[in-house]
Amino acid sequence: MNTASRVLVTGGAGFIGSAYVRMLLGPDGPGHTQVTVLDKLTYAGNPANLDAVRDHPGFAFVHGDVCDPALVDKLVSEHDQIVHFAAESHVDRSILAADAFVRTNVLGTQTLLEAAVRNGVSRVVQISTDEVYGSIDTGSWTEEQPLRPNSPYAASKASADLIALAHHRTHGLDVRVTRCSNNYGHHQFPEKVVPLFITRLLDGGRVPLYGDGSHVRDWLHVDDHVRAVELVRTRGRAGEVYHVGGGTELSNRELTAALLDACGADWSRVDHVEDRKGHDRRYSVDWTKIRDELGYRPGRDFATGLAETVAWYAEHRSWWQPLAARAAL
Repeated sequence: MNTASRVLVTGGAGFIGSAYVRMLLGPDGPGHTQVTVLDKLTYAGNPANLDAVRDHPGFAFVHGDVCDPALVDKLVSEHDQIVHFAAESHVDRSILAADAFVRTNVLGTQTLLEAAVRNGVSRVVQISTDEVYGSIDTGSWTEEQPLRPNSPYAASKASADLIALAHHRTHGLDVRVTRCSNNYGHHQFPEKVVPLFITRLLDGGRVPLYGDGSHVRDWLHVDDHVRAVELVRTRGRAGEVYHVGGGTELSNRELTAALLDACGADWSRVDHVEDRKGHDRRYSVDWTKIRDELGYRPGRDFATGLAETVAWYAEHRSWWQPLAARAAL
């Protein structure tokens, strides 16, 4: 098993990227690993997410853009492997203005891959999403499912995946792609549905429910997700796609009920709003492959994970209140 000693993590100040960095450099990590985070620190990037590892001797931070060819080439030349989280990731924002999503998610990925080929990087893990498949009425997608994205965000991620896999087939670059279901947990930027509801409810505010609330998502705790990413990085196969699921499918109405209950609120605090454009009805990934090949299983029970998440936001107002104000939530 080659775990590498120098790992470049793009987008490592974001929600999932920072969780991965904290895991990699923490007591459950592989040890003897040097990690450099490259992050542009856009509105959703937060240096405080990395406070737990800032003094680690194997940690370095670079403030920069994944679309900057000179910077990316320099950093890639100094590392053995890349785990690529950097992305614009909010569906509603992509509907209003898709240009930033195409730039970062497509051109940024291309810039990174070209540098990886040029510098002989041994491995690239491309972090993606189940949204690249569009909507599924019944059953679950396998990794062979055609990509049919509906939102500009999902289309930009599908494009990045295809470019990454093309670099494997064309150049022989060891590329591995993960596609996860909806993440939740500590340190998530408060525009996403779970922390948005929690922070508004904790402040006595109101929360929105799109349409009839019947849209279904599978929920994955961020700590389970980053464990899966590490399994793919260290034990996965080149040129393969791996689904990462959480095992808890809930309609948005069911999720809302769980959040109301966890925050001690009731349905009088819910505003029913018009459904958004291109709102996929249901996502569901079949994660048999990563289970059978790599031994992955989600370890966090949803009820427990949600209660822990609510408690974390209640105890860390100083972390999320400035972010909510910055995003005008």
